[in-house]
Amino acid sequence: MKLRIEVAARNDLIEGYCFYEDSDEQVGDYFLATLYSDIESLRIFGGIHRKAYKSLYRALSRKFPFAVYYTIENKEVVVRAVLDCRRDPSWIRNRIKNS
Repeated sequence: MKLRIEVAARNDLIEGYCFYEDSDEQVGDYFLATLYSDIESLRIFGGIHRKAYKSLYRALSRKFPFAVYYTIENKEVVVRAVLDCRRDPSWIRNRIKNS
């Protein structure tokens, strides 16, 4: 399957990178490598995850408390958002409804 990461999801990744890079551990690069690996796996496993909202699937990251929200359109996985699961659930709901 093809894979496309929307601009909003790329901005989410940058925000996560900045958060981890500014932390004491400075693990921003590891964060990005892990999340991109999780996203890349959607080429094979896209569509097996539970639906979080309407046609929006949610895949949980293996190493970080982040979720990848995506749709499948014409044999293409479209990543809509990459969100920190520690955020307020109402904020997450509003964010994915607008994705």
